[in-house]
Amino acid sequence: MSKSTTLQRNAPRSHPRHLVRRWIKRIALGLGGLAGLAAIIYAWLPSPIIVDAAVVSRTALDVEVDEDGQARVRDRFVVSAPISGTLERIELDAGSTVKRGDRVARIAPPDPVLFDERTRTEMTARLAVARARVQQAETAIARAVIARDAAVREGARARSLFERSAISGAERDRFDSEEQLAVRAVAITETERAAAAAEAAAIRATLDQRKPTSTAGREVVAPVDGRVLRVIRDSAGPVATGAPLVEIGDPLSIEIVVDVLSTDATRIRPGLTASLEGWGGEPLPARVTRVEPSAFTRISALGVEEQRVNVILEAEGPALSLGDGFRVDVRIFLWRGAAVLAVPASAVFRDHDRWAVYAIEDDRTHLRPIVIGHRGRSMIEIAGGLEAGAMVVLHPGDRVREGSRVDPR
Repeated sequence: MSKSTTLQRNAPRSHPRHLVRRWIKRIALGLGGLAGLAAIIYAWLPSPIIVDAAVVSRTALDVEVDEDGQARVRDRFVVSAPISGTLERIELDAGSTVKRGDRVARIAPPDPVLFDERTRTEMTARLAVARARVQQAETAIARAVIARDAAVREGARARSLFERSAISGAERDRFDSEEQLAVRAVAITETERAAAAAEAAAIRATLDQRKPTSTAGREVVAPVDGRVLRVIRDSAGPVATGAPLVEIGDPLSIEIVVDVLSTDATRIRPGLTASLEGWGGEPLPARVTRVEPSAFTRISALGVEEQRVNVILEAEGPALSLGDGFRVDVRIFLWRGAAVLAVPASAVFRDHDRWAVYAIEDDRTHLRPIVIGHRGRSMIEIAGGLEAGAMVVLHPGDRVREGSRVDPR
């Protein structure tokens, strides 16, 4: 027997357990390698984008115009001073009740004007001139009367001579003309004396600084029944004709005025419902009564010129706590739907010349063109392109694309 044969017989045989362990190690090493490779691949894969999502559903939708308004008394009356004079202190307060014909204020005759020494000297000199003109006019009247009497006598004599054919007709006409001129001269001089006397009387009245003999004054009365809304002038003192004194109205007769953009005013019509909020109480129902036909320009907070139109509303509920000039948040409902298929406005965006949203299907985004209907404050009606129950992305950013993997929250 050879040596090699002897060695083969003496070599130990491999046990089956050792083979199993060997294969288990190989399989474990293979699985570990695959896991590492998968981890590397997963690390290089883009992570899903976390997005806000909403479900398209049927809900109530209101199309409205929201603006700040102001409450005001419907019929207000400003009582003004009918004459110039000295106003006595007004004892009425804001909120006082008045009846038609009640005294609101009293205006006394004005105090005489006080002149300084220079002005008084000038006025005295003007009075002396006026008196001198009166004397001149009286002297001119005396001369004119004498000339008139002489002309009348000459005219009578000329007519007598003409009847006896002692003078011609032309001579008689000349004497008649002189008589008429003399009569008119007397009238003119009398007018000049009257003017000079009136000027002198006016200057004397101006210089007279004594108190007026009449102190009755003039009472200012309320034109209607109501309450005092505001006392514009309560202190005593000089007042000019037409100066406002108090405002009177009925504080229970309140209307709401709100200025809206002219583009919104074209969609508002009388009879539309509204809601009054932010005035300090529960929301009050209201309705539009009038849309003024004329617009005005107002500068916005950003410095932009805006054309505004006043819209008048009337509260339909009890508004006893609303007062004149109170601030109110007004919501005018242009259209209202009970069960409208709608989506949040933050999900809708412009894609070229169409409206679109990103719908989520199997954690992937898909661009969906849609047709929108009415647009509310936070919701938009879907007229086509989406069905109820679809999930859409809210506020899609630049990272969201067609087919992006997302993680809705």
